[in-house]
Order: sequence, then C-alpha cells, then structure tokens
Amino acid sequence: MNITNIRIRKIMDEGRLRAVVSVTVDEMLAIHDVKVVQGDDRLFVAMPSRRDELGIFRDIVHPISTESREYIEKEVIRAYEERLGSAEENGSL
Repeated sequence: MNITNIRIRKIMDEGRLRAVVSVTVDEMLAIHDVKVVQGDDRLFVAMPSRRDELGIFRDIVHPISTESREYIEKEVIRAYEERLGSAEENGSL
C-alpha cells in the first residue's frame, strides 16, 4: 500500500480536532474524513467513523495491521505539519 496523495481539507485551531484530511491510496482509493486530533500527549489520526444505533462511534475504514496504521498516521501528520509550516510562512491558515 502506498499513499499517493494527502489533501488537507480543513484546518481548525480551536478544540482538539486539528484537521480533516482525505487520503488517496495507490491512486485507486480515496478515504475522506480522516481526522487529525490533538491528544493529551501527541497528535493522532482518527479514521472515518459513524455512530451506530446505540450511539457508539465505529470506524468505517481502518487499517488492518499496526504497521499500516503507523504508516498512515506518520504520513498524515507529516502532511498536516508541512501545511501548517507553509501557512505560517504565508501568514494564513
């Protein structure tokens, strides 16, 4: 699996949600509504989810292995931080 594109769709500066991202895999599959979230100790990536009939949020897309989760998280956070750096240089978010 190769991430071929990461599009930062929206950046927020209030609350724990920092960004909403779309990820393209192998130029064949788009995953929308991936979230960059500020945790207590670090940024992390939350996969798209939906609330079930009991009110519990369940991921509707998720990596199968620890390695694939780490790869996606590393690449999404890298793209987010690069975008923040570019926005700071340009004076806008």
